[in-house]
Amino acid sequence: MASRLGQESGHLVARGWESKAIESQQESAAEARRSRPPVNAEDASRHNAHATLMLARTRALADLQSACAPAHRAMLEQAIAELDQRLAVLRTSSTE
Repeated sequence: MASRLGQESGHLVARGWESKAIESQQESAAEARRSRPPVNAEDASRHNAHATLMLARTRALADLQSACAPAHRAMLEQAIAELDQRLAVLRTSSTE
């Protein structure tokens, strides 16, 4: 009995092969996690702050693209400039 996986390309795959491939992928991912150096709390906090600022900037840019009122556009442009400044400060503090 063969699985339907791969039938579109003309290949039949034996049952159980998919689970063995997944198991191998999971083992590879676990090994990669073990071989990574541990992250200290300060680096993790800096990474989270950077990700949060980037998400806020992306949202503000998306809102700016659809904003029609000049006051709203000005407010979003100011917010983006402030986020850029905060990102620059975060970058310089991480290189020190």
